[in-house]
Amino acid sequence: MSSSQPVARYLLDNARVEAGERFTWLAELFDGVTLGHVDRLGVRPGWRCWEVGAGGPSVPGALATAVGPTGYVLATDINPTWLDPSGGYEVRRHDIVADPPPQPGTFDLVHARLVLVHVPDRAQALATMVAALRPGGWLLVEDADTELQPLACLDEVGPAQQRANRLRRAVRELMTRRGADLRYGRTLPRALRAAGLADVAAAGYFPVGGVACDRLEAATVRLVRGELLAAGLADDAEIDAHLAAVDAGELDLTLAPLISAWGRRPG
Repeated sequence: MSSSQPVARYLLDNARVEAGERFTWLAELFDGVTLGHVDRLGVRPGWRCWEVGAGGPSVPGALATAVGPTGYVLATDINPTWLDPSGGYEVRRHDIVADPPPQPGTFDLVHARLVLVHVPDRAQALATMVAALRPGGWLLVEDADTELQPLACLDEVGPAQQRANRLRRAVRELMTRRGADLRYGRTLPRALRAAGLADVAAAGYFPVGGVACDRLEAATVRLVRGELLAAGLADDAEIDAHLAAVDAGELDLTLAPLISAWGRRPG
C-alpha cells in the first residue's frame, strides 16, 4: 500500500478484542473531560442526546443517567459491537457520512469523540450532526491533534523512550495512510463556525503518565501490530521490547491533545 494513496478503512477495528480494552482506557482518561463539558452545556432531565460513533458504552450510559427517564439517548456506530442494548439508551448502526441524520432537528445535544479525525468526509459528517440539532441545540466534538504533540514520551531520555517515539510515528503513518487528518483537532472551532454554529468555544487536554496511558498504549500497539509488520514500519523484536517496557512501567507515556469544541445551532 502506498502512503500517497490513502484508503478509508478504519485502522482501529472495533471487531478486535483490543478495541474493547481501548474503550475502557479511553473512558478512564477522557470521560471526566467529556462529561465536564456536557454538564457545562446544561444537559438535564428530559434532554434528547445523540452519541455519534459511540464505540464503548460509558458516555451514552452517563448521558442516559443525566437525562433520566423523561429524556432520550441514541448511541450509534458503524460497528456497535461494544454498546449495551440494555444500557438505558437506544443502539443503532449508523454511518455518519453515508446515512442521513436520525430524527433531524430534534436533538438538544449531539456529541462525537475521536470520530471525525478518522472520517474521510468530515464536512459531511459535521453537516449531518448539525442537521440533527434542534434550534438552540449544542454540538460537542472532541478530536485529537497528533501533530500538535506527536510524541509517546515527552522526556526522551533513553533507548526505551526513543523506541516508543519511533513506534508512535509508525502508528501515525498508518493512520495517515488510512486517510486520518492528524491536524484536525486544531481546526474544530473554525469547522464548527463554518457549519453555521454560534457561541463556538474550545479547550484542550492531554494526560501524561499513569496506568491508563500504559494500558491504552499496549492495547493500541497489539491492535495494529500486524499492520505495522506488514508495512515494514516495525519488527517483532522492537514491538516486543516496547510492550515489555510498557508492562514494566518504565515509560511516562502521553497522548496527543484532545481538543473539545462546542457550538449552538442558532434558533
